[in-house]
This record gives sequence, C-alpha cells and structure tokens, in this order.
Amino acid sequence: MRYQLYIIAIIFIGVSSCKNNPTTASAERSQKPEAETMVTLNQEQLNNAGIVIGHVQRKNLHSTVKLSGQIDVPPQSLVSISFPLGGYLKNSDLLPGTAVTKGQVIAVMEDQSYVQLQQDYLTAITKMEYLSADLARQKELSDHDAASKKIYQQALSEYKIQQVLIKALEEKLKIVGINPTQLTVNNISKTITIKSPINGYVSKVNVNIGKYVSPTDILFELVDPEDIHAAMTIFEKDILSVNKGLKGTVALADQPDKKFDVEVILITRNISENRTGLLHCHFLKPEHKLLPGMFLTGVFELNNKNVMAIEEEAVLRYQGKQYVFVGTSANDFELTEVETGISDKGYIEIKSNNTELAGKNIVVKNAYALLGKLKNKMED
Repeated sequence: MRYQLYIIAIIFIGVSSCKNNPTTASAERSQKPEAETMVTLNQEQLNNAGIVIGHVQRKNLHSTVKLSGQIDVPPQSLVSISFPLGGYLKNSDLLPGTAVTKGQVIAVMEDQSYVQLQQDYLTAITKMEYLSADLARQKELSDHDAASKKIYQQALSEYKIQQVLIKALEEKLKIVGINPTQLTVNNISKTITIKSPINGYVSKVNVNIGKYVSPTDILFELVDPEDIHAAMTIFEKDILSVNKGLKGTVALADQPDKKFDVEVILITRNISENRTGLLHCHFLKPEHKLLPGMFLTGVFELNNKNVMAIEEEAVLRYQGKQYVFVGTSANDFELTEVETGISDKGYIEIKSNNTELAGKNIVVKNAYALLGKLKNKMED
C-alpha cells in the first residue's frame, strides 16, 4: 500500500513540473513574432491610401541654429561721464532716454577748487615771465664772468621747475575742459561745463542738482545707438559651423514677430564653462529703440551641405525613433529605421549609415496610413 502511494506521488510531481516548466513556456512564447514590419495592401487599398513613391537623392541643404542673447554695446560706444576734480552739480537737464549730440553741454559743475586751479596757472605764467628774464640776465653775467656760474645754474633750475609746473597745470585745465591759451584774469570762472563726447542718448543719470560728486563717481552713462550689437550665445557643437559674415535675424523675446536683420562680425575664440561662446552681430539697419540688456532670440542659417535627402513627409516618428516605409514590391512595404540630419525646404538628410536606401522605392506621401495599418495588424 505504501509503495503504491509513493508511485502516485512521483507521478503527480512529474505532471506538475511539466506544467510549470519555464523552458516550455519560453519556447511557446518565442514562436510568436516580436514585432511586425511588413504591410501588404491590395490594389484597392493602395489606391484609397494615396501612396506616393519617391527616392533618396542628393540635395544642397542648409541647417538653421536658434540662439538667445542680448543687446550689447562695445566699450567705445558706452561712455561713463565723471568729473576729474569732483564738485557740486549746479545744472543739468538730462533724463534717461534724452538724446545728446557730440559737444553739447550736458552739465555744469561748480566748486572753489576750479578757481584755485585757474589762479595757480595764471600765477605760474606770471612768475615764468620773471624767471625767464632773470635767466637771460644771469646768463649774460655768467658769460662775461660778472657773476658766479652757480647763480646762473640756480636760475636755470628754477626756470625748468616752473616749466614743469606750468605744463602740469595746463594738462589739468585741459582735463576739465578749459583751454589754457584762452584763460586770462578776466575770465576766471567758478563753474565748468561738461560736454558730451558722442552722439547718442542718456542711459543712466546717477546724480541730482546740488549733489557733491567725487572724481570716481559716475554722473551719467551715454550710449551710441549706431554701434549697438547683438551678443548671441552659441553652443560649442555649433560654433565651428559659423563664419564671419553669416547673416541671420533676431527679435526681442517679448516681440517675436518683429525681426531685425544682423550679420556676424566677430566670433569669440574661447569657450566658457557652460560650453558656449559668443557671436557679436552688427545690425544691418540702425535700431535706436533697442536698449543695452534687452533679451533676444535669433535664427541663423548655416552654410549649404550636399547630402542624401528625401521629403520630410516620408520620415515617421514612432516610439522615439524615425522610420520610412520601403517598397519591396508593388504591394508590400517594410518599416525601416533611419537616422536623419539637417532639414531644409521640405527635405531632410538621410545619414550615411542608411546608404542601402539609395535607389529604393520609399513612400514619401501618406506613409502614416501604412503605419496605422501596421499598428492594427500588430494589435490583431
């Protein structure tokens, strides 16, 4: 009896292990196709789908690169106005945005130190007249041995020291805008005017009337709008494709429909920590309404490239990959993965690893109808 029960138990275990054998289940599953890639249409379906056949062909395409940046000005076009002697601002009508012309008086400064500077210069000139005459007298006496050469040398030394003093005072006067040759006792002034060095407009006003400013304080900032440019950030992978003279369009970030034509005039020769460089672009038409610091977006067309290409409509995006349908016969089409590159004017590049597509019949119109049929087939 025990022997019979033992045999029955062995048979039961054997049957159970057969039912749960993973190798058998895996083999059964492997008999099912993992994915379908072929689609077959009869003539009626083919006509209704409106399938159009094309071929990969050589095309001259150019790519575009989209960049962002901001309005910038070169150092010579952004002028910070300060006053070397300091003083009190007596008068100025400037406001941010005010237009100025080169040589226009933009502020009047006042301080007693200006009077002292003019006084020192005129006093030095007067003393120079005496020293010059004294030097000539001492030289004559020295030449005739009527006086000590030491006295002549002392007179010469004082004369040269006075020359240095006068030259230094002249330069100080020029720095603050006073012409030394026109300065006389009758036109000594306690005020000095500040004039605009450029044509442009005021971007910043940092002072008010009556305020005392030191020589290091910036009173105003002026911008020359004729020389503003677009500084566009470009990624490392694209910078080698850009050359000086390349043209593009930029727009303000909040006004994307208003385009401005620009041309690349300079490309930075270093890459930042963010793996980016800068394109400095000149506006082909002066844009006086644009201000430094405004954010821009831009599109630039890169150089032409001769590539193998096909109509963009032929390429399908499906499950994160790109495909085309290749005609293997009049009614049969195979879904084939491709790698694409640049696109332009309705065509897209087919990379070199898909060279086997050359000469093949490729569906270039209504390819998504075939993809829909393929998906239905896979679901069935």
